[in-house]
Amino acid sequence: MIFVKTQRGMEYIAMQNIKELMGDVKIEVRPAGYLGVLIVHSDDIEKVKEVPEVEKAIPILFELRSDLDEILGKAEEIVEAMGDFETFAVRTTRRGLRHDFNSMDVNIRLGRRIQEISGKEVDLNQPDKAVYVEIVNERTFIGILDGEEERRKYMPEKVDSLKFFGKVSFVQMPYLENPKGAREIGERIGRSAQSFEIKELIIAPYGYVDADELYEFLRGLRRGKESRLKIQRRSYARDVREVRVLVHDLYQTFRDKRRKRSVLISTDPTGKQLSEIREELKRAFERADEIVIFAGSRTGLPKGILRLSDFVIDLTPYITFPTEIAIPASLIALLDVYEEMVQEREQK
Repeated sequence: MIFVKTQRGMEYIAMQNIKELMGDVKIEVRPAGYLGVLIVHSDDIEKVKEVPEVEKAIPILFELRSDLDEILGKAEEIVEAMGDFETFAVRTTRRGLRHDFNSMDVNIRLGRRIQEISGKEVDLNQPDKAVYVEIVNERTFIGILDGEEERRKYMPEKVDSLKFFGKVSFVQMPYLENPKGAREIGERIGRSAQSFEIKELIIAPYGYVDADELYEFLRGLRRGKESRLKIQRRSYARDVREVRVLVHDLYQTFRDKRRKRSVLISTDPTGKQLSEIREELKRAFERADEIVIFAGSRTGLPKGILRLSDFVIDLTPYITFPTEIAIPASLIALLDVYEEMVQEREQK
C-alpha cells in the first residue's frame, strides 16, 4: 500500500489520474473524512508519483492500531527496514482527537527507541532516512523514505539565507491613512517581517502622527507577526527567530545606526539600479555586522536620509510598489547579492 498526500480538495482528481495510469486499483479517498489523504492499494509507487496532484507518496511497511506501545513495538522492524543509514528523523502526523498521545510523543519516544537500537543520530534537517508515522483515527501507517527530499531544503551547498536576514534591521515608516487601512497594511508588514526572520523591525515615524492610526497600524502589525510565527513554529523542524519590533523616531534611528560596521541602505525611485552598484554592495556586505534598510510609506523617505545613506537603491525602476511589498522586495533582491558574495568568497 501507498499513503498519498495531496493538497486539500485535490483527492478525487488525484484518484482519477492514478486510476488512469494504474487501472482499476483500489483507492481509499479521504479515509475517515480527512482531506488531502488517499490510501492506494498497490506497491507501484513510481506510477503514483507520476501524478502531479500527489504531493508525497509513502510506501506503507506496517499498518497497526493507533496505540503508542504498538507503534514503539515496531522499532526493531523499522530499523531493519531502514537498511544503511547514519542519521534519521521521525515525522508524525496525527489525525483524530481520541488518542492518549500526541505527535510529539511519537516523534520523541520512537526516535529514542530507534536511536537505542541502531546507535545512529537524529537529524531533523538532513536525515539519511525519514520514518513517517501517519495516524488516521484508529489506524496507523508507518513508512520510510530516503532523506533526499528533506535534504533538498537544507543542502550544504546552499547559502543559508537566515545568516543574511539575521543581520537585517528593517526601518519602516508607518502607513497612516485611516485606522482600518493602517491596520490591514500593518498586518501584512508584520507577516512579511516574521516570514524572513529578520533581526528587528523598527517602525519609525517622524514629527506628529495620529495616535489612533498609529495604534491600529501597530495592532495589525502584531497580529500579522504572531499569526506567521505560529505557522512557522508548527511547520519548521528548527528554532524560529521571533522578530523584535521597536518604535523610534526616524531621524534618531538613522543617527543611532550610523556605526562603523553598519551598511545603511535606503529604497527610493531616485536611487540607482541594483546592477549599477552590485559590486560595491558585495564589498559592503563582506564587512557588515548589520545591514539597515530604510523604506518609506505613502510618503517617501526624507531627502536628508537619502543623502546620507551608504546606498540608495531603486528596486523596481518605473514602478512604485505598495508599502507592504517593501520588505519582501528589498530582502529578496539583496539576498541575491549576498548569495553571490558568499559563493565568490568560497571559490577563492
